[in-house]
Amino acid sequence: MNSPKRNVFSWWQAHAPVACLAASLLLLWLVPTAPIAAQTPSASSLPPLLRQVSFDPQLNAAVPLELTFHDEAGRVVRLGDYFAGKPVILALVYYSCPMLCNQVLQGLASSLRALSFDAGRQFKVVVVSFNPHETPSMAAAKKQDALERYHRAGTEAGWHFLTGENPSIEALTRALGFRYAYDSQTKLYAHASGIVILTPQGRISRYLYGIEPAPRDLRLGLVEASANKIGTPVDRILLFCYQYDPTTGKYGALVMRLVRFGGILAVLGLVVSILLFRRREQHAPPSTSAGVN
Repeated sequence: MNSPKRNVFSWWQAHAPVACLAASLLLLWLVPTAPIAAQTPSASSLPPLLRQVSFDPQLNAAVPLELTFHDEAGRVVRLGDYFAGKPVILALVYYSCPMLCNQVLQGLASSLRALSFDAGRQFKVVVVSFNPHETPSMAAAKKQDALERYHRAGTEAGWHFLTGENPSIEALTRALGFRYAYDSQTKLYAHASGIVILTPQGRISRYLYGIEPAPRDLRLGLVEASANKIGTPVDRILLFCYQYDPTTGKYGALVMRLVRFGGILAVLGLVVSILLFRRREQHAPPSTSAGVN
C-alpha cells in the first residue's frame, strides 16, 4: 500500500498545474492594468472664462449645514435636514443646463442603479442648483427624471432637489471648492462635473469627478463615508486593496497588497485541498491484496 506522503505527492503532481493556473488567474483578475495618465491642459491655454472654473478637493472640511434652501415642493429646508445618520451624495448642477448637468444626473442615477444600496436606506442624494433664478418646479421635474432613470420603487424619499438664493449657494459652493462662471453672451454657466460624498456629520469625504462615476468607486466611497456602517466584509477587503486618489477622484489598486492578498488566498486554497485529501485518505477503507501460495 502507498504511504500517505507518497499519495499527497502524487496528488500534487497531478493537480499542481491546475492550482498554479488558478492562482495565476486570480492574480491577473486582482491586479489591474496601469491606467493611462490623463493629460490636462495648462491653465494658460484655456479660454479666460474656463480659467475661473475648478473643482478643488476640500477633504474632511465641514459644509455649513445651517444653510437654507427650497426643496422641490417649495418648502424651506436646512441642508442639515438631510444628514441624519447616513452618508450623502451631493451634486451641484443647474436645472436649465442644456447638456453637462443632464449627463451628470443621468450618469449618477445609472451608476447608483448598479448598486445594491438603496437611496433613502443606506444613503441620500441631494442635488443643489447653483443658479439662483431656478424654481422648485424645475427641481421637481429633474427629480422625476432621475427617479425614472434610477427605476427603483420606494426610494423617492432618498432623492432631494434644491434651489436657493445667492448667499446660500455661494457659501455651499465655496465650502466644496466648486468654482463656476456665468457667460453673459451665451447665458450659460461654465462649470466642472462631478459629485461629492459627505459623511453623516456633514464632512467632505470623497470627490468623484466626471459625468458617470464607476459603481465600484461609488460603493467604496459610500462605505468609507459611513465609517463602515454600511456594506459587507467584502467591501472592507476591497478598501484594504484599493485606495482613493484625490487627484483623480478614483479608487486605484494598491498592487503589492493585491499580490499579497492573492498569494494568501492561493496558499490557503492549496492547504485546504491537501488537508481534505489527507482526510479522505485516512477514512478510506484499506486496500486488500491477493497473495499467491
